[in-house]
Amino acid sequence: MLMDEKKLIYVADDDYSIREALKTFLESAGYDVLIFETGDHLLTAFENKPCDLVILDVMMPGSSGFAICSELRTFSHVPIIMLTARDSDLDYQTAMDLGSDDFFTKPASPLSVVARVKSIFRRVEFERAAAMAGAK
Repeated sequence: MLMDEKKLIYVADDDYSIREALKTFLESAGYDVLIFETGDHLLTAFENKPCDLVILDVMMPGSSGFAICSELRTFSHVPIIMLTARDSDLDYQTAMDLGSDDFFTKPASPLSVVARVKSIFRRVEFERAAAMAGAK
């Protein structure tokens, strides 16, 4: 992806107000955002058009966010942020063990999520630049 292209973020959450708030704040920060009511819909969209970052609710109708995270990790290194109302160390550990890059408990400030998204993209760009420098 070229540096001047907008990053595409997929958000899956069964709560309409959370989806809309994240979409509004992320778009205001300059990202393209597609929202989904379920992780299954997000996974189908990702298989057709991969995005640059995924935000997944843990508890959704159909497959859980944990299941979608696990499935994505079988074929993609896309950064994943888990978002959940479940606030336990076991949920955090499960998310990280499955390959999540970050974990938020609800209610999460949309501005905090945007800050973490920016941080993850900076890290990804740094790692990409370091890998390219090392290949020379």
